[in-house]
Amino acid sequence: MATHAAPASRRIIAQGTYETVSMLKNAEQLMLLLAFPVMALCTLRFTGILDTWASAHSISRIDATLPGVLALSVMSTAFSGQGIATGFDRRYGVLRFLSTTPLGRGGLIAGKLLAVVLVLMVQVVVICSVAFILGWQPDVAAVLASLPTLLLGATAFTSLGLLIAGTVRAEATLAIVNMAWVILAGAGGILIPGSYLPGPLSWFTQLLPSGALGEALRAQFIAGNFSPTSHLILLLWALVAAALASKYFKWSAS
Repeated sequence: MATHAAPASRRIIAQGTYETVSMLKNAEQLMLLLAFPVMALCTLRFTGILDTWASAHSISRIDATLPGVLALSVMSTAFSGQGIATGFDRRYGVLRFLSTTPLGRGGLIAGKLLAVVLVLMVQVVVICSVAFILGWQPDVAAVLASLPTLLLGATAFTSLGLLIAGTVRAEATLAIVNMAWVILAGAGGILIPGSYLPGPLSWFTQLLPSGALGEALRAQFIAGNFSPTSHLILLLWALVAAALASKYFKWSAS
C-alpha cells in the first residue's frame, strides 16, 4: 500500500514542537533562555543601575527594566539558542540529513522559526509574571503592541544566528554567539538604554539590532509610542542577515 508524506504544515509543526521541547528540556538552554533573563530582571530591580534613567522618565525601576529584559530574551532564544543548536546540528550532519527528508530545507528553517516563537511565548509569560510579582503593573495595550516588535526582533536575531551557524565551525559559532551575547547584553543598548551610555556608544548602539529592539520596546512600554526608526533598523538587519544566510549557509560542515 502506498504511503503519503504528511502535509507540509504538519511536518513544520512537528519539527517546531520537537525543537521547542528539546530547548526547554536542556538545562544549559534553560539557563540561557529563562534563568539569565530572570536574574537580570531581579538584579536591575533591586539595584540602582537604572535609577538615573528611570527618574528622568518618571518611572519605577521595574518599568525601566522590563522592556530590556524582554529584548534580552529574544536575543537569548533567537540568536544564541538557535545559533548554537544549528551550528552543532550542522557539525554532526543532522541538517544535511533533515534537508533530504520530506521536511526539506524550507520546512526545517520554518520549524526553527516556529520553535523560536513558541519559546519566546514561554519567556514572555514567565518574565512578565516575575515582573508582576516584583511590582510591575501590566499595561495590556503595551503588551499587545509589543508582540509584533518581539517577532521582528526574533526574525532579525534568528537570521543572524543562522548566518553565523551556517558559515563557521560549531566551536567558533559557540564562541562568537556567547561573546556577542555578553557584549550586547552589557553595552549593546538592551538592558542599559543607549542614551544612558557614554560618548559615541550612545548613538552607535541604537544602530545595532540589540539597541534598536531595546529602544522600540522601551518606547512601547514606557511612552506608549511606536518608534519607526528602531523598527526600520530591525527590519534592515532582518532582511540583510536573511539574504546573506540564504546565500552563504552551508548545510554540511564538510
